[in-house]
Amino acid sequence: MYCLILSLLFAYVPTIIAQTDSLFLTVDQLFEQGTRNSLRLQADALKESIARESTKTARSGRMPDVQVGLKGGFIGQPVVWQRGLSAATTPDAPDWSQNYEIDLAQPLYAGGKILRNIKKADIEKEIAELQTLTDRGEVKLALLNQYLNLFSLYKQHDVLARNIEESERRLQDIRRMKQEGLITNNDVLRSEMQLTNDRLAREETENSITLVSQQIDILIGLDENLLLKPDTMLLTQAVALETYDDYVLAAFANDPDVRLLRARARLADNDVRLARSASLPSLSLYASNTLARPVSRTLADMYNNNWNIGLSFSYPLSSLYKNSHQIKAKKWAVVLSRNEEAQRMQNLRMEVRTAYLRHREALQRVEALRLSERQAEENYRIMQNRYLGQLAILTDLLDAYTVHLNVELQLVTARTRVIYTYYQLQKACGQL
Repeated sequence: MYCLILSLLFAYVPTIIAQTDSLFLTVDQLFEQGTRNSLRLQADALKESIARESTKTARSGRMPDVQVGLKGGFIGQPVVWQRGLSAATTPDAPDWSQNYEIDLAQPLYAGGKILRNIKKADIEKEIAELQTLTDRGEVKLALLNQYLNLFSLYKQHDVLARNIEESERRLQDIRRMKQEGLITNNDVLRSEMQLTNDRLAREETENSITLVSQQIDILIGLDENLLLKPDTMLLTQAVALETYDDYVLAAFANDPDVRLLRARARLADNDVRLARSASLPSLSLYASNTLARPVSRTLADMYNNNWNIGLSFSYPLSSLYKNSHQIKAKKWAVVLSRNEEAQRMQNLRMEVRTAYLRHREALQRVEALRLSERQAEENYRIMQNRYLGQLAILTDLLDAYTVHLNVELQLVTARTRVIYTYYQLQKACGQL
């Protein structure tokens, strides 16, 4: 009765995946959908927008400053003393005053502050774009890890399904041999237990497929109940190795982190020049026009218009002793930026070397496991024939079956690992 219930249960389990809405998803579609819906990359896009607006703000520093003013108010009664503070008189004066003015100031030379601020904004915009490239590579690699995990689970499911079919055929043979009196009931029970374990493993794999699909669905903005099916042609992708030196040169040229640190070093150098510009004189052109009523000297109730134009020159003498420490600090920041770049170059060589060796190791492991798979399959076939011919016991057959199953699962994992290490190497070279 117990075996019948388990059989009915496991017969129903595989239909769960078949009844769920599914979507075929390639790696390119994964990357496109994932980068479009990544909250991390959306935040980077906002930072890029902020940086673009900052560059426009910096360039507006070249434009003149224009101010328009309007004043109007009540005039109190003026008092005029003829002799000292005696003989006070109250001359006639208008009750209301009006003042209209427009001022313009056009910077001609600011010690390089305007140009340096523009360059600073441009570099910060470049840094924001490079940060997006860095984050995009990390997002793609994280998505690929989940995708390959799903791919591996599907392959494991296929392996387990084939082995369950094999176990069912083997159980039928063992039951026939039991009826013929060739073996004891113990072999039948052990075979049924093995089949139950295989079905449990298949159920766990199906549950894992559902969970990983949900995780990917959420990350790339799809319905979380959608069951994803990876591209089975992924294993046919060319993953041949180039030389280590080629990968290192590509990494130095394309790695977003290196380019980001170089941009930050240029930003630090620009900050030094910007700090120095605070110690330089500034020159600007100014012009203004004022229309006022009444006349300020005579208080005559008449409009008076006057304009002026000229040059304004200033030199911040206090910066000679106030700005020196700031300039030194900015210089040390440049040295620190160069040091960080050198550290990244060192780490990059190690990352490329590690990814290169791991990828080569994964390729070698696949070749070794292919041979092991053929050997395990042949060993299982021999043990099955010997068992059916009463030349071996069931324990030997089940051991051979277990070895064959484990090798198949290891091969699936190894082939998936090859794809991941390939993309990991591309990420280290800044080409993902």
